[in-house]
Amino acid sequence: MGKKEEQEKHRDERIEQTGQLTLEKHEEEGTIHLLTIIGEIEGHDNLSSSSKTTKYEHILPQLAAIEDSSSIDGLLVLLNTMGGDVEAGLAIAEMIASLSKPTVSLVLGGSHSIGVPIAASTDYSFIVPSGTMVIHPVRMSGTVIGAPQTFDYFKQIQDRITGFVCSHCSISQQRMEELMMNQGMLTKDLGTILVGRDAVREGIISEVGGISQAVKKLHELAERKKKKNSASDKRKNK
Repeated sequence: MGKKEEQEKHRDERIEQTGQLTLEKHEEEGTIHLLTIIGEIEGHDNLSSSSKTTKYEHILPQLAAIEDSSSIDGLLVLLNTMGGDVEAGLAIAEMIASLSKPTVSLVLGGSHSIGVPIAASTDYSFIVPSGTMVIHPVRMSGTVIGAPQTFDYFKQIQDRITGFVCSHCSISQQRMEELMMNQGMLTKDLGTILVGRDAVREGIISEVGGISQAVKKLHELAERKKKKNSASDKRKNK
């Protein structure tokens, strides 16, 4: 097997196992790392083998490697997720938000529940016209003890999510909570479904667009950062 065939095999295996790859560098536009958040976000408990999942223990080390890499100029996050584990989802969102590299997200089929803060964690965000975002209160599985401390804990988790989202986009906390507690849209649940432009109008997503707009925006942010760093280096050397 030649070197080119080995590289292609490694690339295919990487996509299959982790949903990630680094897009090739073209001219001087820079190198983009592609990260996909799909299916259900898996936390400390393993989900069934038949479930399509995103494993946070795969994502976090890769994000650290992206931050440390001198060859990667930006991160593109593609989302089509039903949500999942709250702690794992927030951990991913916090890691993306703390990257010094430019970041852009694109919501495709949907970015529901804990997928909302991940979509909002990037420097700029897009959603396709048919993409959806479901905003609802925090839920827990298993036995729930009906004590004041339990309800306080639920509220604390809820506040962490709303606080993160509102600090990374233009929606107010009051409006976010109104969407979460909406009783008129979901027949068997509380919450709100936002489709495409609705998510932009509410201030959660920056713009309606697709992959071409997302890639173009990321290259623009990366080029802007390079110029800023170059200007800073020149000032230091004077």
